[in-house]
Amino acid sequence: MIQDINHIGIAVKSIEDSLLFYQGVLGLKLEGLEVVESQQVKVAFLLAGNTRLELLEGMIETSPISRFIDKKGEGIHHIALGVHRIEDRIAELHTKGIQMIDNQPRIGAHGASIAFMHPKSAGGVLYELCEGEDEEDKG
Repeated sequence: MIQDINHIGIAVKSIEDSLLFYQGVLGLKLEGLEVVESQQVKVAFLLAGNTRLELLEGMIETSPISRFIDKKGEGIHHIALGVHRIEDRIAELHTKGIQMIDNQPRIGAHGASIAFMHPKSAGGVLYELCEGEDEEDKG
């Protein structure tokens, strides 16, 4: 069911300020910046070995990331699990009693199909299912 850890999402107040640490201190390579209008978020992907870190900055005060930071502060927001055939994975999770935030996939960063599991069904952890071009080829 799970191919890999696609990325770890980290909520930050400022991508620009955070890159000083991630690039300057940790030496991670910035893969790119992107705006995901549907989630009112700016994202930066950094390569960390065979996975990525996704920095998430809310674009407005009412965005999900801005609300997360207001409630919990900066830090790990979610773990994205790479999957193949995301619609099948969602259906499978439903049969196992998992509550989903997204009952149908939606488009996330890099045009990937994504869907979130509700943390109440996953031990308090927000998991994202993520099917992108690279996952489609893994079978």
